[in-house]
Amino acid sequence: MTQATATKPGYLVRHLATAPRVPCPCGQSTRPLTVADTPLCNLHVTFITSSERHYHRRTTEVYLVLEGTGTLELDEERVDVGPGSVIYIEPGVRHRLTSDAGVRTVVFGVPALLPDDEYFD
Repeated sequence: MTQATATKPGYLVRHLATAPRVPCPCGQSTRPLTVADTPLCNLHVTFITSSERHYHRRTTEVYLVLEGTGTLELDEERVDVGPGSVIYIEPGVRHRLTSDAGVRTVVFGVPALLPDDEYFD
């Protein structure tokens, strides 16, 4: 299988191994699909140990926990999460994930997360 990105009108194929990896307020994020690719959605694979409490005004996020366990703050509530947990977070909900050993998540956002749509308390 090739590791190259394939793009034509109507589709994009990118592999995690070649996707950009960037530090972010949540941890270390591999970003195979970003607003630079489409304004409709984003998909990030992020390793989180202790994210900063934040919220988005426009983007709804869905987290899928792949590995690890942790605690997710959603506004004033705390929820334990682990492999297979799916968390739907609407705009305006303050959230923060913490884990001693780290949690690997898929984060899907609609519409695609813009750099100026991340607000910290």
